Amino acid sequence: MQSDEVDEFVRTRLLPEHQSIARALRDLMSETAPGASEVISRGSPAWKGDKILAIISHSKTHLTLAFARGAEFDDAHGLLDGVGKTTRHIKIRKLDDLDREAVRDYIRQAVALDQAAVTP
Repeated sequence: MQSDEVDEFVRTRLLPEHQSIARALRDLMSETAPGASEVISRGSPAWKGDKILAIISHSKTHLTLAFARGAEFDDAHGLLDGVGKTTRHIKIRKLDDLDREAVRDYIRQAVALDQAAVTP
């Protein structure tokens, strides 16, 4: 479910060339993780199941979509970056660079890990 708070963030805080990327990511999350809540976490748009699934951060040159438990993913697409113990991310510079199928796969994995954490 998309939130007015995130609508406002996208409209007022992102560069125009990054707004279309954010819209596409929001649509992918809504489609692939319909039970996730869209929130602002740590000052950025994020999606939350039981815990944070993913968060968007922005810079002048790109958006970053970070998955909170991405280090546990099977990265069959080879797109995830990062070396920390938990988080992995992808950088998206333009809408044409967005690999929608890969992002759907990562979202599915994030949801599955989140649901497994709350299922006894």
